Amino acid sequence: MTDTPFPSRLDRAEQIILGLAERQANTQTQVDELRQEMRELTASVNNLTDNVDRVLARSAILDDVLLELRDSHEQHQHNFEEHQRTTNAALQSLESILLQLIRNNS
Repeated sequence: MTDTPFPSRLDRAEQIILGLAERQANTQTQVDELRQEMRELTASVNNLTDNVDRVLARSAILDDVLLELRDSHEQHQHNFEEHQRTTNAALQSLESILLQLIRNNS
């Protein structure tokens, strides 16, 4: 009768060890799956970061182009106004000359 508890304890210990081994295998499978998900997530984050970098670089370029266009527009506007003043002055001079010619011929 003293031999009966020992095999029972060994069987119980073996069951516990087998249960732990099964849980460890399941845990390892979950860890492997999580690692794969993390690799995929890291790749997605890297792609997103690359896309954001490209968008920001393009935005900076467009900002520079916009500033250049504004400067160019302002310069053209200034040139137009200067030409308009010059043209108006020339027209006034011609008008004065024409009036003098008309008076002289009258």
